[in-house]
Amino acid sequence: MRYSETPKTGMRPSRLFSPILAGATLRERLISCVGALIAIGLTGAISGYFFGHGPYFPLIVAPMGASAVLLFAVPASPLAQPWSIIGGNTISAMMGIIAAYLIHDPAIAIGVGVALAIGAMSFTRSLHPPGGAAALTAVLGGPAVAKWGFLFPFVPVALNSCLLVGLGLAFHKLSKRNYPHVAPKLPENTHQTRDLPSATRVRFREEDVDAALAAMDETFDIDRADLSRLVQEVEQQAILRSNSGIICADIMSRDVIAVQETAEPEEARRLLLKHNIRILPVKDSEGRLIGTVGLRELAAGNDTIRSSISKPAVAAAADPALSLLPVLTDGRTHAVIIIDAERQIVGLISQTDLLNAVARLLPKDNPVPAAA
Repeated sequence: MRYSETPKTGMRPSRLFSPILAGATLRERLISCVGALIAIGLTGAISGYFFGHGPYFPLIVAPMGASAVLLFAVPASPLAQPWSIIGGNTISAMMGIIAAYLIHDPAIAIGVGVALAIGAMSFTRSLHPPGGAAALTAVLGGPAVAKWGFLFPFVPVALNSCLLVGLGLAFHKLSKRNYPHVAPKLPENTHQTRDLPSATRVRFREEDVDAALAAMDETFDIDRADLSRLVQEVEQQAILRSNSGIICADIMSRDVIAVQETAEPEEARRLLLKHNIRILPVKDSEGRLIGTVGLRELAAGNDTIRSSISKPAVAAAADPALSLLPVLTDGRTHAVIIIDAERQIVGLISQTDLLNAVARLLPKDNPVPAAA
């Protein structure tokens, strides 16, 4: 993984062209348009091909358009996950059918249907805004809904939803987007003790996030774990912005002890013990970094250095030194290898090196004036 500072211009984009959603770049929006075009078109075509033989079968139900907006424009939203789309649309349509069956006044049935849909989706953890439209469609759908009756939530609603999600899964995989969205796990103590991970002991805690949400008393369309990760990243970027003067080249060790990939494991073990170091960079025949080994890897008993290699975190010499804080405080990484554009090893930064750099940034106490 490469650690580098995000370019900052110090200029705010015009509000006219700024995205409504955070992180919504032009590229992301174009990908969303292409995904919706393909998925909606194929969903309608497939449904029509297999089931569109009668006069009362809709090619595709209208709520699928709203589902596509969520699926492709905000795929990280909890409201856009597969169960939310399939379960939310299907359950809501069923609530609409029930409301229409029990209440013959359309003005009352539409309100009851949407209300039942919200309640049912909430209890089944499948909240999906287009579900409200699915409920209305079930109440006011006319001959198409009347023909299918209580089968309408399954054919065509569930069928359309499953096709849309299946196509969405394939499209997101091809476009290298994270879907279904899985929130990252909270940091764990790698030493298997009850202490908090070192990186979180002096920062905000999870209970602070809960207290902030309770104080704001609002519902946000973001996963709880994603919110915590976002706040952590904001905090990290603020540290980088205010302490970007020290770069990796300023604090790295330049006389780096390394070993060739063709060396014997015993040679690597001897170098680690002789120089009292935790990791040893491994180079190929042209001097490029291919990984690292440590005593833990060598203890596995492999016959060659290459079979013992683990992939290290790397950075460029011009990167801000404090950008290495996350990786050097994760409880597993003891040093980061610094490389150039050709992956030649130019330095190494250990936890001790970074600690000394941080100590330099600490405010100095003003001397106490001598008493008169």
